[in-house]
Amino acid sequence: MKNYISENQDRFIQELLDMLRIPSVSADPKFKNDVLRTADFVAGKLTEAGADKVEICVTGGYPIVYGEKIVDPQLPTVLVYGHYDVQPADPYELWDSPPFEPVVKHEKIYARGASDDKGQMYMHVKAFEVMMQHNALPCNVKFMIEGEEEVGSDNLGTFVKENKDRLQADVILISDTGMLANDVPSITTGLRGLSYVEVEVTGPNRDLHSGMYGGAVANPINILCRMIASLHDEHNRITIPGFYDNVVELSKEEREEMARAPFDLEKYKKALDLQEVHGEEGYVTMERTSIRPTLDVNGIWGGYTGEGAKTVIPSKAFAKISMRLVPNQSPEEITEKFTQHFERIAPKSVKVLVKPHHGGEPVVTPTNSIAYQAAAMAYEETFGIKPVPVRSGGSIPIVAMFKSELGIDSVLMGFGLDADAIHSPNESFGIFNFLKGIETIPLFFRNFAEMSKKR
Repeated sequence: MKNYISENQDRFIQELLDMLRIPSVSADPKFKNDVLRTADFVAGKLTEAGADKVEICVTGGYPIVYGEKIVDPQLPTVLVYGHYDVQPADPYELWDSPPFEPVVKHEKIYARGASDDKGQMYMHVKAFEVMMQHNALPCNVKFMIEGEEEVGSDNLGTFVKENKDRLQADVILISDTGMLANDVPSITTGLRGLSYVEVEVTGPNRDLHSGMYGGAVANPINILCRMIASLHDEHNRITIPGFYDNVVELSKEEREEMARAPFDLEKYKKALDLQEVHGEEGYVTMERTSIRPTLDVNGIWGGYTGEGAKTVIPSKAFAKISMRLVPNQSPEEITEKFTQHFERIAPKSVKVLVKPHHGGEPVVTPTNSIAYQAAAMAYEETFGIKPVPVRSGGSIPIVAMFKSELGIDSVLMGFGLDADAIHSPNESFGIFNFLKGIETIPLFFRNFAEMSKKR
Protein backbone atom coordinates (compact mmCIF):
# COMPACT_ATOMS: atom_id res chain seq x y z
CA MET A 1 0.00 0.00 0.00
CA LYS A 2 2.93 2.34 0.62
CA ASN A 3 3.93 2.01 -3.04
CA TYR A 4 0.39 2.94 -4.14
CA ILE A 5 0.46 6.03 -1.91
CA SER A 6 3.86 7.03 -3.30
CA GLU A 7 2.78 6.51 -6.89
CA ASN A 8 -0.43 8.50 -6.43
CA GLN A 9 0.67 11.18 -3.98
CA ASP A 10 0.72 13.95 -6.59
CA ARG A 11 -2.89 13.14 -7.53
CA PHE A 12 -3.93 12.99 -3.88
CA ILE A 13 -2.40 16.41 -3.25
CA GLN A 14 -3.95 17.90 -6.40
CA GLU A 15 -7.39 16.68 -5.40
CA LEU A 16 -6.98 18.28 -1.98
CA LEU A 17 -5.91 21.54 -3.63
CA ASP A 18 -9.03 21.44 -5.80
CA MET A 19 -11.23 21.11 -2.72
CA LEU A 20 -9.36 23.88 -0.89
CA ARG A 21 -10.13 26.25 -3.75
CA ILE A 22 -13.83 26.08 -2.83
CA PRO A 23 -14.51 28.67 -0.07
CA SER A 24 -16.85 26.56 2.08
CA VAL A 25 -17.28 29.12 4.87
CA SER A 26 -20.36 27.96 6.76
CA ALA A 27 -20.53 31.08 8.96
CA ASP A 28 -21.11 33.49 6.05
CA PRO A 29 -24.31 33.09 3.97
CA LYS A 30 -22.62 34.57 0.90
CA PHE A 31 -20.63 31.34 0.60
CA LYS A 32 -23.72 29.10 0.66
CA ASN A 33 -23.31 27.80 -2.89
CA ASP A 34 -19.64 27.08 -2.24
CA VAL A 35 -20.45 25.05 0.86
CA LEU A 36 -22.94 23.03 -1.19
CA ARG A 37 -20.36 22.57 -3.96
CA THR A 38 -17.92 21.15 -1.43
CA ALA A 39 -20.50 18.61 -0.28
CA ASP A 40 -20.86 17.52 -3.91
CA PHE A 41 -17.08 17.26 -4.21
CA VAL A 42 -16.77 15.04 -1.12
CA ALA A 43 -19.65 12.82 -2.22
CA GLY A 44 -18.08 12.41 -5.65
CA LYS A 45 -14.69 11.43 -4.26
CA LEU A 46 -16.24 8.94 -1.82
CA THR A 47 -18.07 7.33 -4.74
CA GLU A 48 -14.90 7.19 -6.83
CA ALA A 49 -13.04 5.59 -3.93
CA GLY A 50 -15.57 2.76 -3.77
CA ALA A 51 -18.16 3.74 -1.17
CA ASP A 52 -21.73 2.54 -1.52
CA LYS A 53 -24.99 4.36 -0.75
CA VAL A 54 -23.29 7.74 -0.99
CA GLU A 55 -25.89 10.37 -0.20
CA ILE A 56 -25.98 14.11 0.34
CA CYS A 57 -28.38 14.21 3.27
CA VAL A 58 -30.48 17.35 3.61
CA THR A 59 -30.61 18.97 7.06
CA GLY A 60 -32.03 22.20 8.44
CA GLY A 61 -28.73 23.80 7.43
CA TYR A 62 -25.91 22.47 5.30
CA PRO A 63 -26.01 18.83 4.19
CA ILE A 64 -24.22 15.83 5.65
CA VAL A 65 -22.38 13.54 3.23
CA TYR A 66 -22.95 9.88 4.07
CA GLY A 67 -21.40 6.80 2.51
CA GLU A 68 -20.55 3.26 3.54
CA LYS A 69 -18.87 0.02 2.58
CA ILE A 70 -20.24 -3.06 4.34
CA VAL A 71 -17.94 -5.97 3.57
CA ASP A 72 -19.49 -8.32 6.14
CA PRO A 73 -22.19 -7.46 8.71
CA GLN A 74 -20.45 -9.79 11.16
CA LEU A 75 -17.27 -7.71 11.11
CA PRO A 76 -16.73 -4.59 13.26
CA THR A 77 -17.69 -1.20 11.85
CA VAL A 78 -15.72 2.05 11.93
CA LEU A 79 -17.68 5.31 11.59
CA VAL A 80 -15.47 8.07 10.17
CA TYR A 81 -16.49 11.62 11.07
CA GLY A 82 -15.11 14.82 9.58
CA HIS A 83 -16.26 18.20 8.29
CA TYR A 84 -15.91 19.99 4.98
CA ASP A 85 -16.75 23.52 6.13
CA VAL A 86 -14.03 25.99 7.12
CA GLN A 87 -13.55 29.07 9.27
CA PRO A 88 -13.85 32.56 7.73
CA ALA A 89 -10.53 33.69 6.26
CA ASP A 90 -10.70 37.25 7.61
CA PRO A 91 -8.56 39.29 7.86
CA TYR A 92 -7.56 38.62 4.25
CA GLU A 93 -4.79 41.22 4.30
CA LEU A 94 -2.77 39.14 6.77
CA TRP A 95 -2.48 36.20 4.38
CA ASP A 96 0.76 35.85 2.43
CA SER A 97 -1.26 34.29 -0.40
CA PRO A 98 -5.02 34.30 -1.03
CA PRO A 99 -6.70 31.88 1.42
CA PHE A 100 -8.67 30.06 -1.28
CA GLU A 101 -5.87 29.91 -3.82
CA PRO A 102 -3.79 27.14 -2.22
CA VAL A 103 -0.05 27.16 -2.71
CA VAL A 104 2.58 24.57 -1.87
CA LYS A 105 5.81 25.87 -0.37
CA HIS A 106 8.27 24.65 2.23
CA GLU A 107 6.64 21.19 1.95
CA LYS A 108 3.34 22.62 3.21
CA ILE A 109 -0.03 23.40 1.68
CA TYR A 110 -1.18 26.93 2.56
CA ALA A 111 -4.93 27.59 2.40
CA ARG A 112 -7.94 28.03 4.64
CA GLY A 113 -9.07 24.55 5.68
CA ALA A 114 -5.78 22.88 4.76
CA SER A 115 -5.50 21.32 8.22
CA ASP A 116 -8.93 22.09 9.73
CA ASP A 117 -10.47 19.95 8.50
CA LYS A 118 -10.35 19.40 4.76
CA GLY A 119 -6.81 18.03 4.69
CA GLN A 120 -7.34 15.72 7.63
CA MET A 121 -10.81 14.63 6.52
CA TYR A 122 -9.53 13.88 3.03
CA MET A 123 -6.83 11.59 4.40
CA HIS A 124 -9.66 9.19 5.29
CA VAL A 125 -11.14 9.29 1.80
CA LYS A 126 -7.75 8.49 0.28
CA ALA A 127 -6.91 5.86 2.92
CA PHE A 128 -10.23 4.21 2.05
CA GLU A 129 -9.26 4.30 -1.63
CA VAL A 130 -5.94 2.69 -0.81
CA MET A 131 -7.61 -0.15 1.08
CA MET A 132 -10.19 -0.67 -1.66
CA GLN A 133 -7.55 -0.75 -4.39
CA HIS A 134 -5.71 -3.50 -2.53
CA ASN A 135 -8.80 -5.45 -1.49
CA ALA A 136 -7.61 -4.80 2.05
CA LEU A 137 -10.58 -3.27 3.82
CA PRO A 138 -10.64 -5.51 6.92
CA CYS A 139 -13.96 -4.34 8.37
CA ASN A 140 -16.97 -2.20 7.57
CA VAL A 141 -16.71 1.55 7.26
CA LYS A 142 -19.24 4.37 7.30
CA PHE A 143 -18.57 8.02 6.54
CA MET A 144 -20.42 11.00 8.01
CA ILE A 145 -18.93 14.30 6.79
CA GLU A 146 -20.79 17.44 7.87
CA GLY A 147 -20.80 21.07 6.77
CA GLU A 148 -21.58 22.93 9.98
CA GLU A 149 -18.81 22.04 12.45
CA GLU A 150 -17.39 25.55 12.42
CA VAL A 151 -20.78 27.01 13.40
CA GLY A 152 -21.64 24.55 16.15
CA SER A 153 -22.97 21.47 14.30
CA ASP A 154 -26.51 22.67 14.94
CA ASN A 155 -28.16 20.03 12.75
CA LEU A 156 -25.83 17.10 13.35
CA GLY A 157 -27.54 16.08 16.58
CA THR A 158 -30.90 15.85 14.83
CA PHE A 159 -29.37 13.80 12.02
CA VAL A 160 -27.76 11.42 14.51
CA LYS A 161 -30.99 10.96 16.48
CA GLU A 162 -32.95 10.27 13.29
CA ASN A 163 -30.35 7.84 11.89
CA LYS A 164 -29.23 5.82 14.90
CA ASP A 165 -29.64 2.48 13.14
CA ARG A 166 -27.77 3.59 10.03
CA LEU A 167 -24.94 5.04 12.13
CA GLN A 168 -24.39 2.04 14.39
CA ALA A 169 -20.70 1.25 14.68
CA ASP A 170 -18.09 -0.06 17.08
CA VAL A 171 -15.92 3.05 17.14
CA ILE A 172 -15.90 6.57 15.71
CA LEU A 173 -12.68 7.66 14.02
CA ILE A 174 -11.94 11.39 13.88
CA SER A 175 -8.98 13.36 12.53
CA ASP A 176 -9.64 16.94 13.62
CA THR A 177 -6.86 17.26 16.19
CA GLY A 178 -3.08 17.43 16.14
CA MET A 179 0.19 15.88 17.23
CA LEU A 180 2.95 17.23 19.42
CA ALA A 181 5.49 17.06 16.59
CA ASN A 182 6.34 15.03 13.52
CA ASP A 183 8.94 13.13 15.54
CA VAL A 184 6.70 12.95 18.63
CA PRO A 185 3.34 11.57 17.52
CA SER A 186 0.46 11.83 19.97
CA ILE A 187 -3.16 10.82 20.29
CA THR A 188 -5.69 13.21 21.78
CA THR A 189 -7.48 11.69 24.77
CA GLY A 190 -9.37 14.71 26.08
CA LEU A 191 -11.11 17.78 24.68
CA ARG A 192 -12.36 20.87 26.43
CA GLY A 193 -15.98 21.89 26.14
CA LEU A 194 -17.23 25.28 25.01
CA SER A 195 -19.63 28.05 25.93
CA TYR A 196 -19.77 30.83 23.34
CA VAL A 197 -21.70 34.05 23.84
CA GLU A 198 -22.10 37.46 22.28
CA VAL A 199 -22.67 40.48 24.50
CA GLU A 200 -24.25 43.80 23.62
CA VAL A 201 -23.96 46.92 25.78
CA THR A 202 -26.28 49.83 24.98
CA GLY A 203 -25.96 53.36 26.31
CA PRO A 204 -27.73 56.34 24.69
CA ASN A 205 -30.38 55.75 22.03
CA ARG A 206 -28.08 57.07 19.28
CA ASP A 207 -24.44 57.94 18.66
CA LEU A 208 -23.59 61.25 20.36
CA HIS A 209 -21.08 64.06 19.84
CA SER A 210 -18.23 63.30 22.24
CA GLY A 211 -17.64 66.99 22.92
CA MET A 212 -21.23 67.86 23.74
CA TYR A 213 -21.98 64.70 25.74
CA GLY A 214 -18.59 63.35 26.80
CA GLY A 215 -18.31 63.09 30.57
CA ALA A 216 -22.07 63.18 31.10
CA VAL A 217 -23.21 60.01 29.31
CA ALA A 218 -21.84 56.50 29.72
CA ASN A 219 -19.72 55.32 26.81
CA PRO A 220 -20.69 51.68 26.07
CA ILE A 221 -17.21 50.82 24.80
CA ASN A 222 -15.57 52.11 27.97
CA ILE A 223 -18.11 50.25 30.10
CA LEU A 224 -17.74 47.02 28.11
CA CYS A 225 -13.96 47.13 28.39
CA ARG A 226 -14.17 47.63 32.14
CA MET A 227 -16.65 44.78 32.52
CA ILE A 228 -14.51 42.42 30.46
CA ALA A 229 -11.38 43.36 32.38
CA SER A 230 -13.13 42.45 35.62
CA LEU A 231 -13.74 38.87 34.45
CA HIS A 232 -10.19 37.89 35.54
CA ASP A 233 -8.48 38.64 38.84
CA GLU A 234 -4.80 39.38 39.49
CA HIS A 235 -4.05 35.64 39.44
CA ASN A 236 -5.73 35.26 36.03
CA ARG A 237 -8.57 33.26 37.56
CA ILE A 238 -12.07 33.80 36.22
CA THR A 239 -14.19 35.83 38.63
CA ILE A 240 -17.65 34.55 37.69
CA PRO A 241 -19.20 33.18 40.92
CA GLY A 242 -19.40 29.39 40.85
CA PHE A 243 -17.36 29.10 37.66
CA TYR A 244 -14.94 26.56 39.19
CA ASP A 245 -17.48 24.69 41.34
CA ASN A 246 -17.47 21.50 39.27
CA VAL A 247 -13.96 21.65 37.81
CA VAL A 248 -12.17 18.31 38.17
CA GLU A 249 -8.74 18.83 39.71
CA LEU A 250 -6.14 16.36 38.46
CA SER A 251 -4.01 14.56 41.02
CA LYS A 252 -0.31 15.22 41.43
CA GLU A 253 0.39 11.88 39.75
CA GLU A 254 -1.82 12.74 36.77
CA ARG A 255 -0.12 16.11 36.34
CA GLU A 256 3.29 14.45 36.53
CA GLU A 257 2.21 12.02 33.81
CA MET A 258 1.14 14.95 31.63
CA ALA A 259 4.50 16.62 32.19
CA ARG A 260 6.23 13.69 30.49
CA ALA A 261 5.07 15.00 27.13
CA PRO A 262 7.94 16.94 25.53
CA PHE A 263 7.46 20.70 25.58
CA ASP A 264 9.99 23.47 25.00
CA LEU A 265 8.73 26.72 26.50
CA GLU A 266 11.40 28.84 24.80
CA LYS A 267 10.50 27.45 21.37
CA TYR A 268 6.84 28.03 22.16
CA LYS A 269 7.48 31.69 22.98
CA LYS A 270 9.73 32.17 19.97
CA ALA A 271 7.17 30.68 17.59
CA LEU A 272 4.58 33.18 18.84
CA ASP A 273 7.04 36.10 19.18
CA LEU A 274 6.31 36.41 22.89
CA GLN A 275 8.54 37.67 25.68
CA GLU A 276 6.53 35.79 28.31
CA VAL A 277 3.57 33.45 28.56
CA HIS A 278 0.39 34.29 30.43
CA GLY A 279 -2.24 32.33 32.29
CA GLU A 280 -3.76 31.03 35.49
CA GLU A 281 -1.36 31.12 38.40
CA GLY A 282 -0.20 27.75 39.69
CA TYR A 283 -0.32 25.93 36.34
CA VAL A 284 2.18 25.47 33.52
CA THR A 285 1.46 26.24 29.87
CA MET A 286 0.51 22.69 28.84
CA GLU A 287 -1.94 22.49 31.75
CA ARG A 288 -3.42 25.91 31.05
CA THR A 289 -4.25 24.83 27.49
CA SER A 290 -5.75 21.46 28.31
CA ILE A 291 -7.00 20.77 31.86
CA ARG A 292 -7.99 24.28 32.96
CA PRO A 293 -11.05 26.30 31.90
CA THR A 294 -10.56 29.66 30.21
CA LEU A 295 -12.42 32.81 29.18
CA ASP A 296 -11.31 34.79 26.15
CA VAL A 297 -12.65 37.70 24.11
CA ASN A 298 -12.71 36.63 20.46
CA GLY A 299 -13.80 39.95 19.05
CA ILE A 300 -14.83 43.42 20.25
CA TRP A 301 -16.27 46.32 18.31
CA GLY A 302 -18.37 49.48 18.38
CA GLY A 303 -18.29 53.12 17.41
CA TYR A 304 -16.31 54.53 14.49
CA THR A 305 -13.45 52.45 13.08
CA GLY A 306 -13.09 53.94 9.60
CA GLU A 307 -10.37 56.16 8.22
CA GLY A 308 -9.68 59.47 9.94
CA ALA A 309 -11.51 60.75 12.99
CA LYS A 310 -15.14 60.84 14.01
CA THR A 311 -15.73 62.09 17.52
CA VAL A 312 -18.65 60.03 18.76
CA ILE A 313 -19.85 58.32 21.88
CA PRO A 314 -21.34 55.15 20.34
CA SER A 315 -24.78 53.94 21.21
CA LYS A 316 -23.66 50.31 21.37
CA ALA A 317 -20.63 48.12 21.93
CA PHE A 318 -20.29 44.39 21.28
CA ALA A 319 -18.01 41.49 22.09
CA LYS A 320 -17.85 37.77 21.35
CA ILE A 321 -16.60 35.66 24.25
CA SER A 322 -15.67 31.98 24.40
CA MET A 323 -15.19 29.89 27.52
CA ARG A 324 -13.34 26.58 27.23
CA LEU A 325 -14.61 24.06 29.75
CA VAL A 326 -13.18 20.97 31.44
CA PRO A 327 -14.86 17.75 32.62
CA ASN A 328 -17.94 18.23 34.83
CA GLN A 329 -18.53 21.79 33.57
CA SER A 330 -21.83 22.02 31.72
CA PRO A 331 -21.97 24.58 28.88
CA GLU A 332 -25.59 25.41 29.75
CA GLU A 333 -24.73 26.02 33.41
CA ILE A 334 -21.65 28.10 32.60
CA THR A 335 -23.57 30.17 30.04
CA GLU A 336 -26.23 30.88 32.68
CA LYS A 337 -23.64 31.82 35.30
CA PHE A 338 -21.89 34.12 32.84
CA THR A 339 -25.18 35.78 31.88
CA GLN A 340 -26.23 36.39 35.48
CA HIS A 341 -22.81 37.76 36.42
CA PHE A 342 -22.46 40.00 33.36
CA GLU A 343 -25.90 41.50 33.91
CA ARG A 344 -25.15 41.98 37.62
CA ILE A 345 -21.89 43.91 37.10
CA ALA A 346 -23.35 46.27 34.51
CA PRO A 347 -23.92 49.83 35.81
CA LYS A 348 -27.41 51.27 35.54
CA SER A 349 -26.18 53.72 32.92
CA VAL A 350 -26.22 50.96 30.29
CA LYS A 351 -28.37 48.00 29.25
CA VAL A 352 -26.83 44.56 28.69
CA LEU A 353 -27.94 41.73 26.42
CA VAL A 354 -26.21 38.33 26.40
CA LYS A 355 -26.87 36.13 23.36
CA PRO A 356 -25.76 32.49 23.75
CA HIS A 357 -24.31 30.89 20.64
CA HIS A 358 -23.14 27.29 20.36
CA GLY A 359 -21.57 25.18 23.08
CA GLY A 360 -20.30 21.70 23.72
CA GLU A 361 -19.53 19.23 26.47
CA PRO A 362 -15.95 18.43 27.50
CA VAL A 363 -14.90 14.82 27.00
CA VAL A 364 -12.18 12.39 28.03
CA THR A 365 -11.71 9.24 25.93
CA PRO A 366 -10.39 5.95 27.34
CA THR A 367 -6.79 4.89 26.73
CA ASN A 368 -7.39 1.25 27.61
CA SER A 369 -9.83 0.61 24.76
CA ILE A 370 -9.14 -1.59 21.73
CA ALA A 371 -9.58 1.48 19.52
CA TYR A 372 -6.92 3.48 21.34
CA GLN A 373 -4.51 0.55 21.34
CA ALA A 374 -5.13 -0.05 17.63
CA ALA A 375 -4.39 3.61 16.90
CA ALA A 376 -1.26 3.61 19.07
CA MET A 377 0.08 0.54 17.27
CA ALA A 378 -0.60 2.16 13.89
CA TYR A 379 1.30 5.33 14.83
CA GLU A 380 4.19 3.30 16.21
CA GLU A 381 4.48 1.35 12.96
CA THR A 382 4.52 4.41 10.68
CA PHE A 383 6.41 6.85 12.91
CA GLY A 384 8.71 4.34 14.61
CA ILE A 385 7.85 5.59 18.09
CA LYS A 386 4.96 5.11 20.52
CA PRO A 387 2.49 8.00 20.50
CA VAL A 388 1.99 10.10 23.63
CA PRO A 389 -1.55 10.46 25.01
CA VAL A 390 -2.40 14.17 25.40
CA ARG A 391 -5.39 16.32 26.25
CA SER A 392 -6.22 19.03 23.76
CA GLY A 393 -7.29 22.58 24.50
CA GLY A 394 -9.70 22.63 21.59
CA SER A 395 -13.32 21.55 21.45
CA ILE A 396 -15.14 19.02 19.28
CA PRO A 397 -18.60 19.09 20.90
CA ILE A 398 -19.92 16.21 18.82
CA VAL A 399 -17.62 13.68 20.54
CA ALA A 400 -19.69 13.85 23.72
CA MET A 401 -22.89 13.84 21.67
CA PHE A 402 -21.82 10.68 19.83
CA LYS A 403 -21.25 8.98 23.17
CA SER A 404 -24.61 10.04 24.63
CA GLU A 405 -26.71 9.40 21.51
CA LEU A 406 -24.99 6.41 19.92
CA GLY A 407 -23.18 4.96 22.93
CA ILE A 408 -19.92 4.89 20.94
CA ASP A 409 -16.49 6.09 22.01
CA SER A 410 -14.28 8.01 19.61
CA VAL A 411 -10.59 7.74 18.86
CA LEU A 412 -8.95 11.03 17.86
CA MET A 413 -6.19 10.36 15.34
CA GLY A 414 -5.00 13.85 14.48
CA PHE A 415 -2.03 14.62 12.22
CA GLY A 416 -1.93 18.42 12.40
CA LEU A 417 0.62 20.55 14.22
CA ASP A 418 0.37 23.71 16.31
CA ALA A 419 2.32 25.44 13.54
CA ASP A 420 -0.57 24.81 11.13
CA ALA A 421 -2.19 28.05 12.36
CA ILE A 422 -5.75 26.78 12.14
CA HIS A 423 -8.39 29.55 12.45
CA SER A 424 -5.61 32.04 11.68
CA PRO A 425 -4.14 33.65 8.56
CA ASN A 426 -1.70 31.45 6.62
CA GLU A 427 -3.19 28.16 7.77
CA SER A 428 -1.16 25.23 6.45
CA PHE A 429 -0.87 21.45 6.48
CA GLY A 430 2.36 19.55 5.95
CA ILE A 431 2.53 17.25 2.97
CA PHE A 432 4.40 14.82 5.22
CA ASN A 433 1.46 14.85 7.64
CA PHE A 434 -1.13 14.43 4.91
CA LEU A 435 0.62 11.42 3.39
CA LYS A 436 1.53 9.96 6.78
CA GLY A 437 -2.14 10.06 7.75
CA ILE A 438 -3.10 8.17 4.59
CA GLU A 439 -0.45 5.58 5.47
CA THR A 440 -1.43 5.25 9.14
CA ILE A 441 -5.23 5.07 8.89
CA PRO A 442 -5.34 1.67 7.09
CA LEU A 443 -3.13 0.25 9.83
CA PHE A 444 -5.68 1.36 12.41
CA PHE A 445 -8.38 -0.51 10.47
CA ARG A 446 -6.21 -3.62 10.32
CA ASN A 447 -5.32 -3.51 14.00
CA PHE A 448 -8.86 -2.73 15.12
CA ALA A 449 -10.31 -5.60 13.08
CA GLU A 450 -7.72 -8.08 14.34
CA MET A 451 -8.02 -7.04 17.98
CA SER A 452 -11.83 -7.10 17.82
CA LYS A 453 -11.71 -10.79 16.81
CA LYS A 454 -9.81 -11.63 19.99
CA ARG A 455 -12.34 -10.07 22.36
